[in-house]
Formats: sequence, structure tokens, C-alpha cells
Amino acid sequence: MGEIRANILLKNQEDLFLLRQKKIKQKDIRSLTINALVDTGAVMTLLPEEVIEKLGLFNIDKRIVVLADDTKRTMNIAGYFSLTVCERTMSNDCIVGPPGCEPLIGQIVLETLDLILDPLHKTISVRPESPYLPTLKLK
Repeated sequence: MGEIRANILLKNQEDLFLLRQKKIKQKDIRSLTINALVDTGAVMTLLPEEVIEKLGLFNIDKRIVVLADDTKRTMNIAGYFSLTVCERTMSNDCIVGPPGCEPLIGQIVLETLDLILDPLHKTISVRPESPYLPTLKLK
């Protein structure tokens, strides 16, 4: 099938809150655009430690994570940030990966933003049935 990758814009959610309160300026928002692997086998977003640090995020929790080789590890969860892909934005937290690891977009982002993958063309896009806003199933 091949890899599907996406450029994602990440912004510190606390900075966005401070901007709305007019306590900081737009230029002071900690943000970063990175290229991430879209991993349909992953549930959550995974970001390398250095991305977490650049965004000024902090650890908020821990999870036991099952890796691709079926090993289990306790890993930190960091938050909170906004994630924009395909011109759709959501608030998110993430698994903190080791320095230099591959950033991953998992199923939570794909489902929440109502995105679909085209393995033939190796692209990610909005679902044609919901071109303006994501549609979420609650049944």
C-alpha cells in the first residue's frame, strides 16, 4: 500500500487561550508544522519529545501503550494543542515518543476530523460527503 504522510500544524492550546484573553500576541503562539505518518493502526497521535518541548506542552497523564512489536510500555501523555490537517482543526493530546521518533497521526484524528485515505494516490483528504464540516457518528 505505501505510506501516507501529511503536513500538520500544531499550536499550543494554552497560548491560544491567552491570545483570546488578549494576554499575548499572535506572534507569541508556540506553533510548529511537521510532516507525520498517517498510521491507521495507531489510535492516538504520537509526537517526538523535541516537538513537545518546542510547543511548550507538559505531561498530563500516562498510558500503557502496545507497540507494533506487541511489547507494552508506559508512556507519557502530553497536552494540550490544536492540530490542523486538511484545513480541519481539533484540540488534542498525544503520546510522547522518544527523541527523533516518527510523528504519527492515529484514528482519533481521522475519525474526529472525518478524513479519508486514498492508498492508491497516497493522499489524505476530507470525506466528500462532508466537505464543509466533519460529520461524527453518535450511534
